[in-house]
Amino acid sequence: MVGTKAGLLGAEEGVGMVYSPRLMEDRGRQQDDLGGLEEKVGELEKLTDSLDDVPEEELVGALNEAVELLAEINSDIEGRLDTAGDESREIGDLLGQVDFGPFDEAMEDYEHRERTTGELGA
Repeated sequence: MVGTKAGLLGAEEGVGMVYSPRLMEDRGRQQDDLGGLEEKVGELEKLTDSLDDVPEEELVGALNEAVELLAEINSDIEGRLDTAGDESREIGDLLGQVDFGPFDEAMEDYEHRERTTGELGA
């Protein structure tokens, strides 16, 4: 159970909210990773812009470089998607442990009063 009328249920039991410094460290790393991804995209854009000026004998090398950059960008994006999926599952698991019963009861009571009196929050 997460909530009660008096506040957090865990507050009475000495549990309270949990803070994870790992999550904040992950956020910082994600920002750093985003900068790296933006840098790779910038390199790819520069390479693309310069393809018109590349001599034919160097074109294959330039295209190989573009393919390598695209592979790195793709790998970064796939990693981010995997991380997001893991976080989503973790959030789903946490929400599955929450008892929304008191909230649901309060909402039903509120909606019942609203229907019977015709006023909001009556």
